[in-house]
Amino acid sequence: MNTKIKGIFYVIIAAFGFSMMSVFVHLAGDLPSYQKAFFRNLAAVIFVSVIMLKNHISFIPKKESIPALLGRSIFGTIGILCNFYAIDHLVLADANMLNKLSPFFAVIFSILILKEKPTLVQIIGVLTAFLGSVFIIKPSMGGYDVFPAAMGALGGLGAGVAYTFVRYLGKRGENSFVIIFFFSAFSCLVCLPFTIVEFSSLTLKSFLFLVCAGLGACIGQFGITKAYVCAPAKEISVYDYTQVLFAAVFGYFLFGQIPDMLSVIGYILICGAGIAMFFYNRRK
Repeated sequence: MNTKIKGIFYVIIAAFGFSMMSVFVHLAGDLPSYQKAFFRNLAAVIFVSVIMLKNHISFIPKKESIPALLGRSIFGTIGILCNFYAIDHLVLADANMLNKLSPFFAVIFSILILKEKPTLVQIIGVLTAFLGSVFIIKPSMGGYDVFPAAMGALGGLGAGVAYTFVRYLGKRGENSFVIIFFFSAFSCLVCLPFTIVEFSSLTLKSFLFLVCAGLGACIGQFGITKAYVCAPAKEISVYDYTQVLFAAVFGYFLFGQIPDMLSVIGYILICGAGIAMFFYNRRK
């Protein structure tokens, strides 16, 4: 299996993990964004720490990796907090639409930071997948406050820049688990003071849902980290939209949500773009 196919595989695994995270965050109920983010990353810290200890992986990163790790952690934390804020203040579909801007920002910042130039075919593939997500989510921004919408877009930007730093670190041989641990621990430390000051009481069910959300996020972080280590954003970011397909399946079986015709058109566009990009990359 070559690195491009590995990258595609891992990004689909990440999409599955993040879709599970969204389901459990939704089931956890009405809690502050920073509290959800804290538990989301705390579970990842514990899970990854166990793996690193078991495999004798050092928690200390390479000295030359620290600036990029900080960049990944800062922008990743901004992405999480802004995304959760948008989810709390916008229609969920609109918030997800704004967060789906992250692959575009990943491609843009890969050009600026990593000097990776996408081809015209790859750009068309990403745009086609984005169009498919528009059909599925059907955003309606009319009447919304500008600030929550801007926060949602900022969340997409933060995630896109974070993924670019992941690619940068991977090209320099930094361990994937170190990248995940550093980011998760950093986010926990940032969210902890706010969680302590304005802690909202948790039921046992809400706590378990947040733990499951954290495990889903850990799967997503592992997948996306491995994906961008294996291949450039311009070649695999289109497959991030499979998260929408997973969300549709979970929505149907867990919440009885049935996709309409526009959503079906979106699925066709996303799958078509993914298949076309796959064969294009294989041919190249």
